[in-house]
Amino acid sequence: MQDIWLPLLLAASFGAFTGSLFRLTRRPGYQRPFLFPVLGLLGGIAAFMIHYVLASVTGAPAWLLPVLVVLQVWLWLGPLGPKLRPAKQPEP
Repeated sequence: MQDIWLPLLLAASFGAFTGSLFRLTRRPGYQRPFLFPVLGLLGGIAAFMIHYVLASVTGAPAWLLPVLVVLQVWLWLGPLGPKLRPAKQPEP
């Protein structure tokens, strides 16, 4: 059981980091900037679960986990991600 915690934490932190990098590629002025690292964290956990199942069933290699994390975060923040609207500018 202890073999699971370290890769899970590493995948979650890498997902949060990837989500933060994805935030930097967006135009400034969008609402909810904290949403990107949180969705990245959840994407990293989901990618770890997918990799864990693949590794136990088919013997997937370890290098597949970071690829799955990046793809999962891109999927959740890109095409299937939240639709972000620009923040309203206060009128003078």
